Amino acid sequence: MEENRHYLKGIIAIVIASFLWGTTGTVASYSTNVSPLAIGAFSMGTAGVLLLLTARYQLLLDARIILSQPTTLLLGALSVAIYPLAFYSSMRLSGIAVGTVVSIATAPFFAATLESLISKRHISKQWKISFFVGAIGIVLLALGKEYGQDDAYSATQQSFGVLLGCLAGLSYASYSWAAKNLIEAGAHSSSAMSSLFGCAALLLLPSLLLTGEHLFSNINNSLVSLYMALIPMFLGYLLFAFALNFIDASKATLITLIEPLIATLLATFIIGEKFKAIGWLGIALVSLCIFLQSVKLKCKK
Repeated sequence: MEENRHYLKGIIAIVIASFLWGTTGTVASYSTNVSPLAIGAFSMGTAGVLLLLTARYQLLLDARIILSQPTTLLLGALSVAIYPLAFYSSMRLSGIAVGTVVSIATAPFFAATLESLISKRHISKQWKISFFVGAIGIVLLALGKEYGQDDAYSATQQSFGVLLGCLAGLSYASYSWAAKNLIEAGAHSSSAMSSLFGCAALLLLPSLLLTGEHLFSNINNSLVSLYMALIPMFLGYLLFAFALNFIDASKATLITLIEPLIATLLATFIIGEKFKAIGWLGIALVSLCIFLQSVKLKCKK
């Protein structure tokens, strides 16, 4: 019973974090003349610094554990640095909904692959069914996007945006796996996540010297930049780190498929992106995928 409550807490934390992450594409679209590289670097880099500050005491206690796994730390930090650059660039090239869907929906596959090949974890039949349903939903959602004559997304841009989305999914799964492994080695969730994000900040923040010219050029851009760093990135990853105490990375990333659903709804009703009926069927299947996985977690004994 106690284990069930812990799993439920983990699910709730990931759902809230996913909802916050789902707002990033729509909010970022309100910035003007800002590179997606700058948005990604500032939001994730600033979140990394804040995570380090909030977890500084725990990080000192766990420093020996974390430093004893340099490969995991390096892989995770590099993945954190790559993720926002690929993610926001994917949304810029292929649209908010498609970019978010591809980036997030490919993560469970990569996470399960890492856990199976490296951590030697068994991938359950329930997970495979959930992923199969979700994968079909993702394909239908991507195919269901409508483009008008005024849309600026060329076929080449779309293809490159999808590839960047896959890269984002791989990096997302990689740092989730790295954080989970540090936790299982004995590190607290806050120190595990903050160590990855803090190291990534060393790579991301200096890049703003080249890309961050317009981040704070006006009030609107300033509010967007601060929101992205403080709410979805900092608060969202605090919740995600908490959830990894109770849920495997492959399961956590599967539940975060709620993020593209939120992103799609916001892009539809606020930005004006449109989808055919097949796209909405895809949304329904992704929702079913999340439900199937959540039921398993809640009922696990």
